[in-house]
Amino acid sequence: MRQFAMQARMLTMRGVFYPTGYLFVMMPRLEDAERLDHELESSGYRGHDVMLVPPATILEQIGTTVSHDTDTLPSIGTEAATVREYERRARQGEFAVMIHAPTRQDSEQVMDVVHTLPFSYATRYRPLVIEDCD
Repeated sequence: MRQFAMQARMLTMRGVFYPTGYLFVMMPRLEDAERLDHELESSGYRGHDVMLVPPATILEQIGTTVSHDTDTLPSIGTEAATVREYERRARQGEFAVMIHAPTRQDSEQVMDVVHTLPFSYATRYRPLVIEDCD
């Protein structure tokens, strides 16, 4: 698992965090995030981009993509609210694992593993749609 690095392709035209083709899974502790990476490898989910996103990175890089004064601007989606949820959880010390899962089959395979671990929140970023994963 590599460290998260923000890239322009992870942002909307308005500059809000929206990494199309990725799952963003919040985990209560670093150990849980590391275990997810290990379990993904053990399940045969290999060759895909898996990144660790520590709480400080969520607050300093992802959270700053949402201007807190944009509440007055209309939004066609919930991407800003989703980023704010990540910020809330990061302030509680939660880590994230960002996993490239471009197809529904990839997402289902990853979520099968995630459901075996203590995750707190998961989001799948599809083109123009954010889907909560339970």
